[in-house]
Amino acid sequence: MAGKTIDITQIITPDRLGTVISEQWMEWNSLRNTKLTAWDEVRQYVYATDTTQTSNSTLPWKNKTTIPKICQVRDNLYANYMATMFPKDKWFEWEGTDKVSDSKDKKEAIEAYMMYAVTQPRFFEEMSKSVLDYIDYGNAIGTVEWVDETIELADRTQVGYIGPAYKRISPLDIVFNPIAANFENTPKITRSFVSLGEVKKIIDNNSDPENRKEAEELWKYLRDVRYHAGNYTGEVTSKEMYYQMDGFSSFRIYLQSNFAEVLTFMGDIYDIESDTFYENYIIQVVDRHKIICKKPNPSYLGQAPIYHTGWRKRQDNLWAMGPLDNLIGMQYRVDHIENLKADVFDLIAFPAFLIQGYVEDFEWGPMARIITDTDAKVELIQPPFQVLQANIEIQSLMDQMEAMAGAPKEAMGIRSPGEKTKYEVQRLENAAARIFQSKINQYEAQFVEKILNAMLECARRMMSGQTTVRSFDDQYKMTVFTDLTVSDVTGTGTIKPKASRHFAEKAEKVQNLQQFFQSPVAMDPAVNVHMSGKAIAEMMEDLLELQEYELVVPYVRISEQAEGQSLTQSAMEGVDETAMTPAGIMPDDTDESFIPEGQ
Repeated sequence: MAGKTIDITQIITPDRLGTVISEQWMEWNSLRNTKLTAWDEVRQYVYATDTTQTSNSTLPWKNKTTIPKICQVRDNLYANYMATMFPKDKWFEWEGTDKVSDSKDKKEAIEAYMMYAVTQPRFFEEMSKSVLDYIDYGNAIGTVEWVDETIELADRTQVGYIGPAYKRISPLDIVFNPIAANFENTPKITRSFVSLGEVKKIIDNNSDPENRKEAEELWKYLRDVRYHAGNYTGEVTSKEMYYQMDGFSSFRIYLQSNFAEVLTFMGDIYDIESDTFYENYIIQVVDRHKIICKKPNPSYLGQAPIYHTGWRKRQDNLWAMGPLDNLIGMQYRVDHIENLKADVFDLIAFPAFLIQGYVEDFEWGPMARIITDTDAKVELIQPPFQVLQANIEIQSLMDQMEAMAGAPKEAMGIRSPGEKTKYEVQRLENAAARIFQSKINQYEAQFVEKILNAMLECARRMMSGQTTVRSFDDQYKMTVFTDLTVSDVTGTGTIKPKASRHFAEKAEKVQNLQQFFQSPVAMDPAVNVHMSGKAIAEMMEDLLELQEYELVVPYVRISEQAEGQSLTQSAMEGVDETAMTPAGIMPDDTDESFIPEGQ
């Protein structure tokens, strides 16, 4: 068969359901081509070092400077989002819905286990990538998986993390029905490139002893397809579009690589060939045609453990808009004015000449001599210098970009101009940060909260034996190690992140209370006689989150004052006694019997 052409369909045996999933991937991926183009342009501007790397490269200017304003807005949003959501070690709490689940022991056990899970370096690495997805693409998508990273040492001790882990999913590697009513109920297909060894691991992990032979035949088939495609000397073609792999020039080149594309379907699907409806299933397809895993979704939550939130949501499309998307035109304008200004400045510094009549060649410079004929002349063409005032317009555009992205200057520690009172500053900052606060609350409530509860569900489902977690006892100021089991982390309730949602609310309450207590109403004896000082102290301790310092103790000031007065009296008595004691040696201070005679 050397030198002949063979169709790829002659050497493969596709599964009908596998090809249906591949075709669905292609359809949903093609529906977002416009979105993919827009995302690519945003990435170009974020990482550009000059305008030649952006859509601004077509401008006919000599200067190619880009002002990285979009990149600065992105970094500003990222820094403030992360600082607001994760301001301290404990940024979430367990809220039980019944008496047992809300008990002190249950609350401490669940929060200790979740602290153990989220303090792993992997959680914040993946979460920071999702925050960047939220800014760059306007869509953050992630899932939860059970990981076992233990390593057995020479002395047979095992070290490493075992438990639920958050995994970020790139918006480029997942598709779904964009016009579905909600993200939870639409089927989802994620794409990943893995090694052939990982494909074999998937097959082995999802095969029972009863169908072990089928698993071995499937693995042999996948190897044989790659062997035939790699060793065939003729041309290998394919008439089926779903065999065209992204990143590979042909299906044959893909089969000759050491990697395999795995499409993971999650949701409901109907198999026409077997007349079977698979509800809430996980199906994995390799090489766009062969199923290597088909099993019910084991999650107790009853839906695919993939979660999504968008920055600027659309009513009729699940793909949301990002904060940088509609700033591209303004960035284009900023770069346009900057390079126009630079080109005009070059013309002012190195102007063009208007030569009329015969003029001998000359070198332009200080004290240059220009020899001309009669009626000949040399003039400098000076462009209008008013264009150099474009800095004002550039600054105005960049300020607008900050505000439109929901990142006011106060977030960077820059106070807006104008004289303000102490509390007026706080009110203006709260008002200016409403867009920012709304977007971070949205991310926290619709994404982080679901991720945390999915991690807890995964732990309840996968834990076996005991897990030792490390925690810190604020009361005794010591590290405590606790052994937890499945029953310890099982309860009815939810994990709620509280950092961003409580921050602005508590700050506003503190501000309002300070204003109230300084007002004539609060100073009126007829009013403040009815206000409990103990309750106010406990309220301020809670609003300022100072419980760990135990500042509020009923009537502790009285005992402290009594102790202070006691110490003062003791000190005064010592001072008085010292003052009444004469200095030097008095006659009565010596015993004459010890003094030698004659002295």
